[in-house]
Amino acid sequence: MNQINELSDAISVYLDAIYYCDVDKLDKIFHDKSSLFDADEGAIYVDPIASFRADVGSRPSPAGINQERRDEVIAIDWLSGLSAVVKLRLQAHDNVFVDHLSFVKGLDGWKIVSKIWHLESKAEVVTLT
Repeated sequence: MNQINELSDAISVYLDAIYYCDVDKLDKIFHDKSSLFDADEGAIYVDPIASFRADVGSRPSPAGINQERRDEVIAIDWLSGLSAVVKLRLQAHDNVFVDHLSFVKGLDGWKIVSKIWHLESKAEVVTLT
C-alpha cells in the first residue's frame, strides 16, 4: 500500500472516531503523548489526548442520533514521506470544526501527534430517518 492510501486510511479512522464517538479508534490513531490546541476563546487551550478521549467517550455520537455525516479533507501538506499536515472540516452535532492534524508515520503506522482545531460555525443538525 502506498503512503497516500495509508494516510487516507488513517484520516478515515479519525473521522470515524469522531462520528461514532469511538474511543478505541481514537486510541488507534492518536499518539499517546499527543495534545490538542485551540484558541477560540482568546487564550491558548491545551487538551491532552486522555482528556479529549474521555470527552469524546462521554458524549452521544452523531451516528447515534442518525445525523447526516458531513466531513471533508480540504488539504494535505506532505512534509516528507513520513509526515504530513491534514486540514479537514467536519460537523459533530451542531458544531462545524476545522482541524489541522499533524501526522507522523512510525513503526506502528500513521499517528496524529497534534491537533489544532477551530470552531468554525454552528449548523443545523440534519438527522436521517
